[in-house]
Amino acid sequence: MRSTAGSTGPTGRVTRPEREGRIRRFSTAERMVHRVTGCLMLLCLVAAACLYLGPLAQLVGRRHLMVTVHEWSGITLPVPFLLGLLSPAFRADLSRLNRFAVYDRQWLRAVRGRRTSPEARPAGKFNAGQKLYAGWIAGAVLVMMFTGLLMWFMGLLPFISRTSAILVHDILAWAITFVVLGHLRKAFEDPEARLGMRTGHVSLSWAQRHHSRWLREEREGDAAADAVDRRMT
Repeated sequence: MRSTAGSTGPTGRVTRPEREGRIRRFSTAERMVHRVTGCLMLLCLVAAACLYLGPLAQLVGRRHLMVTVHEWSGITLPVPFLLGLLSPAFRADLSRLNRFAVYDRQWLRAVRGRRTSPEARPAGKFNAGQKLYAGWIAGAVLVMMFTGLLMWFMGLLPFISRTSAILVHDILAWAITFVVLGHLRKAFEDPEARLGMRTGHVSLSWAQRHHSRWLREEREGDAAADAVDRRMT
């Protein structure tokens, strides 16, 4: 039987009631994965800046420490993601990010046409831009780890020169820096989105305006679950 807010669920766990006028967007596990991954990414980028930018390198010094911080923050970047796979909510959102719907193409056409109305930019739980960002950053991190390991263990793949690995690593590092800065800019432009990542809840009005398809999916899912409950009882 499906549990209602504040009731005891099928497993005997008491669920917390949702706040009126708000909807749960992210679980605690998802928020922790995002925070830890973000901290590791920023730590990796800051350490890289202290290694490759002359003025910062002179200001900070401790090159060996910066190398160690950069290497280990980079190599541990996938750890929060792998731990997040233990969470059903995290796996469900990964499925959403990997699925490109028809309305996502409409969202991209609206962006190209500079149309900003909610009707012109329909979105599920994640819009097309967020899906593209997630896919790109995941691929970029894997390439950065691969080239970083080639630089760390020079004899790992002898047929790939260290110079080539450094070139790819450096170019992609700049690309990641600009993309992450764009991600942060978008986040600061939307306080409600930041609140959702911080507390796990967003307002229904915000969800309806920016992620109407997701809200519809949630309601349809609730209706289907209620129908199953009625048949079971």
